[in-house]
Amino acid sequence: MSFIITVYVPSGIVMASDSRQSITIQRKDNNGKEYPPIQTVSSDYVYKTYLLKAQNVGISTFGESLLGKVPMDFHLKEFEEEKLDARDDVETVAEKLLNFFKVKFPNADTSFHIAGYRKKGKVSIPFVYHSNIKRGELKRLNYSQQMQKVLYGASWGGEGDIIAEILQPAWTRDPRGQFVQVQKPPIIWDAMPLQDAIDFAIYAVKTTIDTIRFQARLKTVGGPIDVLLITPEGTRWVAKKELHA
Repeated sequence: MSFIITVYVPSGIVMASDSRQSITIQRKDNNGKEYPPIQTVSSDYVYKTYLLKAQNVGISTFGESLLGKVPMDFHLKEFEEEKLDARDDVETVAEKLLNFFKVKFPNADTSFHIAGYRKKGKVSIPFVYHSNIKRGELKRLNYSQQMQKVLYGASWGGEGDIIAEILQPAWTRDPRGQFVQVQKPPIIWDAMPLQDAIDFAIYAVKTTIDTIRFQARLKTVGGPIDVLLITPEGTRWVAKKELHA
C-alpha cells in the first residue's frame, strides 16, 4: 500500500508520497498445496510521484503498483514517450493517462493524482484530478461546479485513515450517552502560504509513517518522502531520493 497527498493552495500545488512497496507472496509446496499468503516489504525506494517535464505536470499513484509485474515508473515513462508531446497540458494528460492504462490493464485497482496548470488567456488555472483505472473514473478535485470556483485544500490516497482522524470531525458521547459530532479546528487553505503547504504535505506523510510504525498493523508506508512543487512558473523537486552507492 502507499500514502500520497496533494495540497493545493493559491500559490501552488504540492505532491508528496512515501517510498515503500509491499507485495503479497503466494506460497506452494512441491505438490501444489497452497499456504496462507504472506505480505512483505519488497523495497523502500519506489517512486510514487513523477514529473512530466515537458508538460509541467505531476502524477502520484497508489493502489496496485506492479502492473504486469513491472514497476509503475516503467509504465509512466512508456506513457510519456508514446502518448504525449509538448502540446499536452494537465487536462489532456489526465484523459490520455486513464485511456492508456484502461487499454493495457482494465481491471487494475490503481489510482492517480494528476496536477498542473493550464493557461486560459493570460491566467494560469490550477487543475488537480483523481483517476482510477478499474472504475474508469476521472474527476477534478479542486473545482466546485455548484459554486463555479477553484477550491483549495488537500486530498490523499492509500493508507489515509491516520490523517483523516486528525483532520476530519470525530464522534463522542454527551452526558446523556448520545453520540455527538466534534468539529476539529479548521485549516484555512485559502490563506496558506506555499512553504506551509510543503510542510503540511511532509507532515502528513511522516505522521502516517510514524503512527503505523507503532501500531499493530502491516508496515505498508515508509521510506524516504518525495515532494514535488508545481507553480505557474514551473515545477521542481523539493525533496527527491537519488540513486547512490
